[in-house]
Amino acid sequence: MKSIPKSLVGLSMLAPMAACQNQKADKPNIIFFLVDDYGWLDSSVAYGEEVYPNNLRIHTPNMKRLSEMGVIMTNAYACPLSTPTRTSLMTGMHAAHEKITMFTAPEKNTPTDFTGGTRGFFAGASVKANEDIFDRPEWNINGISPEPGVENTQYATPMVKHLKDAGYYTIHVGKAHWASIGTPGVTPYNMGFCVNVAGNMAGMPRSYFSEDHFGNSPDKWTYSAINNLEEFYDTGTNLTEALTAKALQTLEYPIANNMPFYLYMAHYGVHTPIHAHPNYYQKYIDEGLEDLTAKYASMVESVDNSLGVLLDFLEEKGIADNTIIIFYSDNGGHSVNASKSSEAHTFNAPLREGKGSVYEGGVRVPMMCYIPGKTAAGARINTPVMPEDFYPTILELAGIENYETVQELDGKSFVDLITKGSQMVAEAKKRGELTTQKEENAFVIPESVSGIDPERAVVSHMPHQWRIEDQYDVDFLSAVRKGDWKLVYRMHDAKLELYNLKEDIGERNDVAAEHPDIVKELAVELGDKLRGWEAPMPFVKATGKVVPMPDEVL
Repeated sequence: MKSIPKSLVGLSMLAPMAACQNQKADKPNIIFFLVDDYGWLDSSVAYGEEVYPNNLRIHTPNMKRLSEMGVIMTNAYACPLSTPTRTSLMTGMHAAHEKITMFTAPEKNTPTDFTGGTRGFFAGASVKANEDIFDRPEWNINGISPEPGVENTQYATPMVKHLKDAGYYTIHVGKAHWASIGTPGVTPYNMGFCVNVAGNMAGMPRSYFSEDHFGNSPDKWTYSAINNLEEFYDTGTNLTEALTAKALQTLEYPIANNMPFYLYMAHYGVHTPIHAHPNYYQKYIDEGLEDLTAKYASMVESVDNSLGVLLDFLEEKGIADNTIIIFYSDNGGHSVNASKSSEAHTFNAPLREGKGSVYEGGVRVPMMCYIPGKTAAGARINTPVMPEDFYPTILELAGIENYETVQELDGKSFVDLITKGSQMVAEAKKRGELTTQKEENAFVIPESVSGIDPERAVVSHMPHQWRIEDQYDVDFLSAVRKGDWKLVYRMHDAKLELYNLKEDIGERNDVAAEHPDIVKELAVELGDKLRGWEAPMPFVKATGKVVPMPDEVL
């Protein structure tokens, strides 16, 4: 069986206990529950102004349970792809600022964008040199690094390091995907975690089945094989269940020793491959879903069950009242192919497009937050939040102040937003001012209460070719949302599109010609942001020049 040295990828499960301080708990526990490739509509929790048909497709009772405990973030954003979101969570930087705007390859110094030819990661694929008009941008293809001087990386102080230094028992379970083999960022231990279960360079699992040893077999082994789970081989245990079981095991130590813990529960689900979970698949077939859709739905319900197991565990241990829970997805739902038995780009409807795109289906994601005694149960909050916001937020929740970083932070803490803001929503509901889901979604929490401008600029940047085939609605796009307005910059044809999300959440009606003043304002804002960050931009093959900024094509 092919193997990788543990010194390179950090695959051993437990670090020596001495590596983490045995500090008595006077701080809240924090669980960050992250789902991979999970769409805004793939839940019985309705984040939109109404309950859409796609909200009724998959059963997620435990997500519904969490939504009734905490607050629902109706305008949560992620990056178009996994690695940029995950690295932004760890650095507090916008993905364009850290120059990680594409997913990292397992191999060091290997670009993952197809622009300019094939990439090593897909060397075995039948792919000819790309004929796009662009060459790939210069970006940090090796991800993030907690150490300086590592080529093609963003040097940063990881958020988790602050938690560990403050006495938190920090646990990583599941997918990491921050960096490439041979760089220090590849192992969660170097990022501040005391425990690592199954986190390495992999961006997806080879298999969800224990019978396949989760990809660890000589005839099927790839970099996507999931390690540290040998105890579950040939037991019929699904990968999602195995990771959940390991999470519970690792929590026993800090609970027994009265230590505050941070659990980064980063599931590989519901990323491809689409593998049916036997406990849930037949139910969806019986309900009339097509085979692949039923398989995907069974994967979602498996992740939902994991959330329920964790919630029950906290109650059984008597620590639910001192445990903060954050639920989030790393990008929009996969929508560009027929892997879910749907017509391309329809699975996230009414949102447009999906994973890889800067349209809403690719970047708007499900999110919930629960702080016992501080978040108003069931409140809906529409102020946008972004990946870089979690860094200062989690540290504030942990009571950590005056911390130092080697990087410049872009995020804003949303603690006041979800506490004071949610209480403001609750009071408005009591007064009878908010009687419908649509009214709640439209309720504005002022900056004087939350500390965050409700019309803050949300920038999405995808200056790459994501897949083998060039996709006009996915590749080489940037966007900025501000309030109800969203500008999309299509680099291929130097076109600026404008959408009013309040009236047109599906981004179908381009109103740029009707509002040239708004187009100009947003193009300047987007251009200034990208220039200020020195964001990666592709090159024009014919001239060798960088693609113009959006305000330069007005």
